[in-house]
Amino acid sequence: MIVKPVSIAICAPGKRLEREHADAVQALVAGDERFDLQFHPQCFARHGHFAGTDEERLAALVECANEPAIDAVWFAMGGYGANRIATDAIARMGAAAQNKRFLGYSDTGYLLAGLYKAGIGLPAHGPMVGDVRRDYGTAAMRRALDWLADGTEGLEPSLADQPPAAAFNLTTLAMLCGTSLMPDLTGHVVMVEEVSEHLYAVDRLFFHISQHLQGIAGIRLGRISDVPENDRPFGASEEEIAQYWCAKAGISYLGRADIGHDAANKIVPFGLAGRGA
Repeated sequence: MIVKPVSIAICAPGKRLEREHADAVQALVAGDERFDLQFHPQCFARHGHFAGTDEERLAALVECANEPAIDAVWFAMGGYGANRIATDAIARMGAAAQNKRFLGYSDTGYLLAGLYKAGIGLPAHGPMVGDVRRDYGTAAMRRALDWLADGTEGLEPSLADQPPAAAFNLTTLAMLCGTSLMPDLTGHVVMVEEVSEHLYAVDRLFFHISQHLQGIAGIRLGRISDVPENDRPFGASEEEIAQYWCAKAGISYLGRADIGHDAANKIVPFGLAGRGA
């Protein structure tokens, strides 16, 4: 029996993808008939900070989402820029986007949030194509490809028998709060991670998000990595910060989550779908 390969479109809503990284992922699936990777030319465009102008990035994302022959959309990079096109992109998505999986993290969390709010497809927080450049990046690619092909091997372990979930970069979540892209997370376990922020900034971010997450099932803390050295110790660890603000806001602190800005980043589908049988 001939099995149709999973057709995965790759676009870059924010930062440009380097061709060498695209080539590395293509080499990884060479000869594997389960996958058909289609890199949109926009991935390699350059316009200042971005992978093309807002209009180019918007058009590429909408094209990938609305193409009926595409099964999933895999975001190439984070960086910055997804928030500039998210609202318009979601408004232009049609029926073909409804059955697609969307995978990314970091700045693409704006898109994941907006898609989830609009009930479009199955968004998930997990590895992006550009993670192939990291140590152990091959494992991250295999984890992502497995989930995009309806697998479950790379899921965040605490998802089993748990309420609906969502995961975000902490700064991205703080920026989402109060905007039109922010979904209703009542009853959800919310997982957060961060990179390259001082602990006082992490504390500030938790102050903000804790005011906007009333009614959630609880918070899980992912990795807070590459914390810059400050001119004085903050006096509390990242976990103590999370516990402090959860207690102040009456939110349950549920422990750690295996997510982060690294190649070990596990996959968190939004809601309850995407976890397998």
